[in-house]
Amino acid sequence: MACQDHDRRACRVLIVEDEYFLAADLELALREEGAQVVGPIADLSAALAQVDRDGFDAAVLDINLHDEHAYSIADKLVEHGVPFVFATGYSAEVLPDRFSEVERFEKPYDVHAIAKKIAELGRLRRDPVS
Repeated sequence: MACQDHDRRACRVLIVEDEYFLAADLELALREEGAQVVGPIADLSAALAQVDRDGFDAAVLDINLHDEHAYSIADKLVEHGVPFVFATGYSAEVLPDRFSEVERFEKPYDVHAIAKKIAELGRLRRDPVS
């Protein structure tokens, strides 16, 4: 249960992904890491609303959601201090400079590698090093 902290609460992870099978595989891998998964959400406006109304420890974000760029979601996650990774088919060169430090997993990606990274990010957010 790598995603859990000392009081055994699972970290909350938002998945924003519009490809059903990728989202389902990622959800399973995150649950195996001990995460409490919110989503997957496949729609830009629904994801924005979810970010505004709920807190997360980490997020996985696809950049292209039904031909809409999800950078506004990434901006909101940054605003809320939520660490995230991109899981996308886009190369690093097309990302806006403001996201140059965000880790990117290129499709086809290893869902277990993403789950492990997200578990790490979730733990860091929940239990920051002083």
